[in-house]
Amino acid sequence: MNQYLNSLQDLGMESGARIEPPPSVLHELNQANKRLEKLLGDLRNERNADVDLRNIARDVLRAVELNPDIALACLFLNQIAGTYAVRHCIETAIVVVLVARGLGKPSNEILSLTAAALTMNVGMIRHHDSFQSKPGSLNSEEMAIVRRHPEDSAEILKYAGVEDQEWISCVLMHHENDDGSGYPAGMTREEITQNARLLAIADRYCARVSARNYRCSMLPDEALEKLLHDPAHPADPELQAQFHREVGKFPPGVLVRLSNGEMGVVVSRDGGDGVLEVRCMRDAAGKSLPAAVHRRTDHPECAISEALTEDQAELRFSMKQIWGAQAAL
Repeated sequence: MNQYLNSLQDLGMESGARIEPPPSVLHELNQANKRLEKLLGDLRNERNADVDLRNIARDVLRAVELNPDIALACLFLNQIAGTYAVRHCIETAIVVVLVARGLGKPSNEILSLTAAALTMNVGMIRHHDSFQSKPGSLNSEEMAIVRRHPEDSAEILKYAGVEDQEWISCVLMHHENDDGSGYPAGMTREEITQNARLLAIADRYCARVSARNYRCSMLPDEALEKLLHDPAHPADPELQAQFHREVGKFPPGVLVRLSNGEMGVVVSRDGGDGVLEVRCMRDAAGKSLPAAVHRRTDHPECAISEALTEDQAELRFSMKQIWGAQAAL
């Protein structure tokens, strides 16, 4: 991507042409979120929503492809606007796209998976935020809505014109468990597709790392460890390996402390060599640096010692400061 942009800039300098800045990943995701929120709210009254939902899924795919690091960072920096119920679906779709692409899945299958992530909770979209913020346990009526929502979501989608069986099956199965303890059908390992497993893992991961009004998010290294080694939800080994590879313990957007005491934000994923790039903004004494300093974790003094919460790091910055025009609002 950078080489491509540099080539364009060189051409522009020679010809005098004005080079437009690359599209903003953050802007694209927020626009997709606005359209999705409106469409999901009206979906029970729609009869031909397949095209619109697929177009939103394509927009999310395109945003992730523009810059996967920025797209992933949006999860941890809480940059996608709107209600938690819809934001969670967009965030889950981002993770699904990254892992599915890493697995080499065909483009039509990735599109179906992305659409499933965006619509998996439409059956309880009106209740989602109130259920999530309720201080006590859900009552029996509320629990029935939760356990029924995969079936309700699938039925709403079919009624709205969705005929893609891969899409529908992922929505139906994203709360099934290997041991048959899931819902709505109590399926076992042999019956649950890999795509549904992927959606389920992404759903649980995003629920843990996303901040909400009533609780702080879980740090990503802890969330990943609990997710992939949860005896109640044993992970498919192939998905487990791919999740580690594509998301990792310290994804872009995560605030960290280095071995030398400096604090900053991870800016890129592991490119396969185990090295992460970090932009540091506070020194070991906690004082703000006059300018962000670029560090690589392959230097011993710059290894990541721990992930930090926003309160621990006390770092305030815009994504554009770190990633440039592709992260502008």
